Amino acid sequence: MAELRRKEFQAAVDYVLSFADYERLSRSAVVFDLTRVEALLERLGQPHLAARSVHIAGTKGKGSTAAMIASVLTASGYRTGLYTSPHLLSITERLQVDNEPISEPDFATLVQRLKPEIEAVNRLGELGELTTFEILTALAFAYFKDRGADFQVMEVGLGGRLDATNVVKPEVCAIASISMDHTEVLGDSLAQIAREKAGIIKPGVAVVCAPQPPEATAVIEEVCQQKRARLIMVGKDITWRAGQFGDSGQSFRIKGTRGEYNLTVPLLGEHQLENAAVAVACLEVLGASGASVSSEDIAAGMSRVCWPGRLQIMQRSPLFVVDGAHNAESAAMLRRSLEHYFDFEDAILIIGVSQDKNIAGIVAELSPISGKVIVTRSGHPRGAPATALAAEFSRWGTNPEVAEDTASAIATALARAKPGDLICATGSLFIVAEAMEYFGGPPSTSQ
Repeated sequence: MAELRRKEFQAAVDYVLSFADYERLSRSAVVFDLTRVEALLERLGQPHLAARSVHIAGTKGKGSTAAMIASVLTASGYRTGLYTSPHLLSITERLQVDNEPISEPDFATLVQRLKPEIEAVNRLGELGELTTFEILTALAFAYFKDRGADFQVMEVGLGGRLDATNVVKPEVCAIASISMDHTEVLGDSLAQIAREKAGIIKPGVAVVCAPQPPEATAVIEEVCQQKRARLIMVGKDITWRAGQFGDSGQSFRIKGTRGEYNLTVPLLGEHQLENAAVAVACLEVLGASGASVSSEDIAAGMSRVCWPGRLQIMQRSPLFVVDGAHNAESAAMLRRSLEHYFDFEDAILIIGVSQDKNIAGIVAELSPISGKVIVTRSGHPRGAPATALAAEFSRWGTNPEVAEDTASAIATALARAKPGDLICATGSLFIVAEAMEYFGGPPSTSQ
């Protein structure tokens, strides 16, 4: 029976992945349009309108922020759906209710139920074929409705304006940190990218915004004025102060618009404090509109949040850290975080990136960490050749080793590291996922 269920689950995954998948293909190959997902949701009885919604866009930090909000809402007694992307180890991670991923049998059953409606929309022809992400988004809405979710916290997949999640009617929107990424789709300036992210802003709906570059802030302020949406600026209207930290997380204090909060979060990185401030601001908006979210609930939810693969310790001797830094800005954050949060004698860097990333910018930020570098390529179709990374590191005076795959790179690094050294695997979440698989998955002690 178990083998049969596993086969049914794999068949469901294969079906979903058989459509255009912009996480595996070039984004330029995908036509972004909300009409397809709207047609599918119409056939499903508008499940996206069944729960109260929180909608989060941004380049960096939107997933962490979504996980924090969902964790607090669960701690407040609300049944809460969380939709994120991409996943690390299993596609089921993308659809969670009360911090639990959908089970494999439930995923298979849900796909089987939606399959006739998916194929009916695809037969319409003039709309084009549904994409993998659009199908997963519809699956999430249907699953959350099936489970009777009170809230659904939706992370934007790409951009915002034409993202499949932008069909919700949110009670609050959030825009996490914006930087240069996905320029082939979103535009080649921060202002253009910000305008796509600001496409989630709805008339009269409060917007919480992380600190942004001036050109991005100007666009968000303009759109908020046009939509008569209240804008809450983190760093101005809501502030935070860092406290102590250790291997298992950090403490901090947030001064919000409705109160002050002494919090801990089992995540490292100063950027997570910024994400937490965005999350608290969103929760305060929900509280002002009638949701029952106390300061005790916020503290409890923050202390339990689980968001693996971001500055996560996999083992301690030698210290092995993974982080999904995937652009120049997040690479700079990683370098600062390694220097701030960890004591180590020497460092070994394992890195692999995706083809559509700013390889030169990432290498420029990470090369000062160590002269000991192992470049590799993830098994993902968009993985960049290791030789391209090696050539870029050579420009910075580093002669990196080339490993055939992530497992080989880790084995080499572990063989060469001393007990007091640090090994960091980074460059993309695909490298992080392969590193986590090497160690047998995310250890509960570091969550």
